Amino acid sequence: MTPTAPPTIHWLQHAGQRLGLLPTLGGSVASWQRDTAQGALDLWRPWGGVADLYTTASFPLVPWSNRIGHGGFTHQGVTHPMRPNREGEPYPIHGDGWLQPWAIRQPRLDTLEMALESKGFDGNPYHYRALQRFVLREDGMDQLLEVTHLGADSLPYGLGQHPAFLRTPNARLHGAVQGVWLSGADPMPTVHTSDFPPSWDPRQGMGVSGSLIDNAYTGWSGQSHIDWPEHGLRLHMRDPAVVARGKNDGFCLLYRPPQGQHFCFEPVTHPIDAFHAEGQPGLQVLQTRQTLALQVEWRFEVLT
Repeated sequence: MTPTAPPTIHWLQHAGQRLGLLPTLGGSVASWQRDTAQGALDLWRPWGGVADLYTTASFPLVPWSNRIGHGGFTHQGVTHPMRPNREGEPYPIHGDGWLQPWAIRQPRLDTLEMALESKGFDGNPYHYRALQRFVLREDGMDQLLEVTHLGADSLPYGLGQHPAFLRTPNARLHGAVQGVWLSGADPMPTVHTSDFPPSWDPRQGMGVSGSLIDNAYTGWSGQSHIDWPEHGLRLHMRDPAVVARGKNDGFCLLYRPPQGQHFCFEPVTHPIDAFHAEGQPGLQVLQTRQTLALQVEWRFEVLT
């Protein structure tokens, strides 16, 4: 995606935090910082200043998350071809909201919102309206992503968030999950298992550095946290809809590259290529004017 003008950061400062948004760069996040006695602490990887969503702090995944295989999908007997949308990537990935400019507004002193209407972008079958809302709280942030289907015929939808966290030598990820989809080199899912490969199990805490992980976890409780002992900080992530169901039926993705300064832990509504999995797990078929939402609550905790 190449914006017609250099991306402008829109800043929100509230409750000892700074949040910077990039509406013209796919509705992404440039920075989320927390004030500390030692200065501003980046909670997500700060944007590097180039027009590449994969260098931002976070970006929205709408109207689906991660990859779709087989050149598209079929719904109610109609086949919808889908083209790859990222250079070097053989599959359409992460929807199309991240490839379009969003409009921004500030309804309250503690809130920024971004909105998008998309219709048939790059030949996709989707016509939808999307909203992002960021609310800075005294103890963290509430983040909402929702999509409303505007097309005449129903379609399956999914959502996700793609935050990138700075990793430190002692940082650890904790999360209650039940299984993981293993994959081939694509990486598309091939086998589901509850036997986690070495260093892949977040239930007892796992390192965020190591061998490559680019996989979807299943049976997520809707709650996880990341510890940075070097900063004396724990960041909680909570999906209240999954928690409220009480079935440990959520999905999340982990991207842990072997090199670099970041990793991604992504709350999503469905696993990779759910369009071709039995029962299309996690996807929601929306009729005209129906809405799907993903709420994430981020909360700080000081480690002692």
